[in-house]
Amino acid sequence: MEKIKVAVSVFEGGFNCAQAVVQAFAEQTGLAERTAYRIACGFGAGMGRRQMTCGAVTGGIMVLGMTYGRDLDRTDIDKEKTYQKVNEFMQEFEKRHATTECRELLGCDLTTEEGRKLFKEFRLHSTVCVKCVEDAVSILDGLLG
Repeated sequence: MEKIKVAVSVFEGGFNCAQAVVQAFAEQTGLAERTAYRIACGFGAGMGRRQMTCGAVTGGIMVLGMTYGRDLDRTDIDKEKTYQKVNEFMQEFEKRHATTECRELLGCDLTTEEGRKLFKEFRLHSTVCVKCVEDAVSILDGLLG
C-alpha cells in the first residue's frame, strides 16, 4: 500500500506513469532515485506519447527486469524467470483493464489537439492513468511478494 502512495504522489507531482512505477520500487531494486526518474522518462504515455504500451506497464516491466533480469553474473535461468514474471504481470494488468495499450486505455489520441483536449476535459490523467499506476504497483507487489 505504501508503494502505491509513493507512485501516485510521484505521478501527481508531474512525472509520468512509467517514472511513478519505477520510482516506487527504486529503493527495493537498488536503483538511485535520479537514475530511476531518468531511465523511465521516455516511456510515459505509451513510450514518448506514442500511446503504445502503457507507461505504467513498461515501468512495471523495468522493475521486473531490475529484480529478476539477467546480467553478467546471472544465468539464462534468470532471463526465463524474467519473461515468466513479465507475462504474469501483463496478463493480470490485461485482466483488470482488458488491454495494455495506452491509446485503448484512454480512448483518445494524444498526438492530436482534439485528443489532448478530450484527455484534459475528461480528466483522464486523474482517473484512467492513476488507476493504471495503482494497479501496476499492486500487481508488482504481489509478484515480488
